[in-house]
Amino acid sequence: MNYLIVGLGNIGVEYANTRHNMGFMVLDAWAQASNIVFESGRYGSTATVSFKGRKFTLLKPSTYMNLSGKAVRYWMNELKIQPDQLLVISDDLNIPFGTLRLRKNGSAGGHNGLTNINELIGTQEYARIRMGIGNDFGRGQQVDYVLGELSKEEKEQMPELCKRVIDGVKAWALMGADRAMNTLNTKPKTRPIEPEK
Repeated sequence: MNYLIVGLGNIGVEYANTRHNMGFMVLDAWAQASNIVFESGRYGSTATVSFKGRKFTLLKPSTYMNLSGKAVRYWMNELKIQPDQLLVISDDLNIPFGTLRLRKNGSAGGHNGLTNINELIGTQEYARIRMGIGNDFGRGQQVDYVLGELSKEEKEQMPELCKRVIDGVKAWALMGADRAMNTLNTKPKTRPIEPEK
């Protein structure tokens, strides 16, 4: 069984450690742990990893966030992937940092990358893992916050969060969404981040 796992983010070193690049961070961690490298291709960089008879194509779109659907649509067609074989990893400012939410489907929730994917593949019936980034920002500062760099404390928690997401993706592929949700959608094991004074 083949799966397309999409990590959302923006290309460029200036975005590397920003909150909007959580999806990229997870796929980079997965590739590093599996000793594989990404190869540049059309609309994105891909790497392939196998686990217990499942083949995962990891995709980091090179289209910038609000055009992510172009990359997802292209690679779904290229790999003959159906929506139930697709999982997208994104950041989410509606849930606290350290909280993970696996869903079988759903709306974009205001996320530009998910909005474009929904529009271009013509459905929202695909799995997604939302990684909380919190919403500790003032009025009119949302863009700066989302595109801002993770704090020192947040960076320290990223390796464990990435591992939990990777395990969640594997569980989704092996056991199905419902059982994987029971495992992943629990209270965060990481300590809460104190707002910076």
